[in-house]
Amino acid sequence: MSYYGKILTLSHIILLGLFVQVSGSRLTRWWGMAVGRGDVDTSAGLCALAVAPHGYKCEEHQVVTTDGYILSMQRIPFGRNRGAGGTRRQPVLLQHGVLVDGITWLLNSPQESLAFILADSGYDVWISNTRGTRFSRQHTSLDPKSRSYWDWSWDELVSTDLPAIVDFVYKQSGQKLHYVGHSLGTLVALASFSEGKLVDKLKSAALLSPVAYLTHMETPLGILCAKAFVGEIITNWLGVSEFNPASAVVVNLLKGFCNQPGVDCYDLMTSFTGNNCCLNASTVELFLKYEPQPTSTKTMVHLAQTFRDGVLTKYDYERRDLNMENYGQTSPPVYNLTNIPVDLPLFLSYGGKDLLSDVSDVAQLLDDLKLHKIDKLSVQFLKDFAHADFVMGVTAKQVVYPSMISFFHDNDK
Repeated sequence: MSYYGKILTLSHIILLGLFVQVSGSRLTRWWGMAVGRGDVDTSAGLCALAVAPHGYKCEEHQVVTTDGYILSMQRIPFGRNRGAGGTRRQPVLLQHGVLVDGITWLLNSPQESLAFILADSGYDVWISNTRGTRFSRQHTSLDPKSRSYWDWSWDELVSTDLPAIVDFVYKQSGQKLHYVGHSLGTLVALASFSEGKLVDKLKSAALLSPVAYLTHMETPLGILCAKAFVGEIITNWLGVSEFNPASAVVVNLLKGFCNQPGVDCYDLMTSFTGNNCCLNASTVELFLKYEPQPTSTKTMVHLAQTFRDGVLTKYDYERRDLNMENYGQTSPPVYNLTNIPVDLPLFLSYGGKDLLSDVSDVAQLLDDLKLHKIDKLSVQFLKDFAHADFVMGVTAKQVVYPSMISFFHDNDK
């Protein structure tokens, strides 16, 4: 398959996989709900929208990055039973994946949503929202409608956003924090750790559906899309700086894919990510009410490069002179995951039916961590879990979160 074909393959796997995966319904229904999000009042912020209605105290915060992006953060300082955890609560930061925002940690009931569970367990919970998403579309000088606002890939999340967010929580709380990432939230964390970033301000990191390598993330539908639309689509997408799943151009693209013989748009969940075992209808309805969220097209291309090359590197400008200009070398630098400090406590939980965080790719990540101190690495494999189950599955409260909280407790000592 050509390079551009693989870019398209991955872009559409991630786009469709993360959103249509949870619908269990037709594409037209997903699209109708996505464009209908205009009637959702988000002006008061995520606290008022999804936290306060459940009876939790919630604070809105803003973090300004060194390149001017103004990131929204929410803090749930304690649970509904304020006595748990004492007066000095251990901070935990929750980092979402690509094409979603912080609300994904809050879609189930308080008894099932990780953010609320952590707060009720005595933790000081912080929720981040990546640049370009609904609550983080401000900048000190750039307009989100401009191309320059979207001139970044996930490299900037590694080098700029995560350090700013972690530093903010560290200073606010006066303590090292625990980190929880899902999907892209694990990739940017691992890349950061490999460069020695963040580690001096973290007690531990929990990685749910860890993504580092993407070589085995390939489906027949993705290949079909790539082969059918290489010439036209890559030209269009490289001219679009904002990758917005709730745009007319994307839905027309998806409708074209769904007209192809043998493509089942009734249940794209199984086709792209494996069969998520544990999503209920109310969670899906709420998810479709608020998501998906935009990202930069450059981020999607960067993910595709990881898929193509099987190596984790910084963004490849595909020209030796541009790489030299940006990196001082003709090829992009590698994020060497074997450089992750061997004494950094890590908790990894992955699923046997996850086609985005494929078992074989996780095995490659674990091989990079083979020299990690045994007592600092905890690995959980759940054979029936797929990608969305770790964040929105109703059984995660029983099979994932208790193990993760126990891991945190061990590292709070």
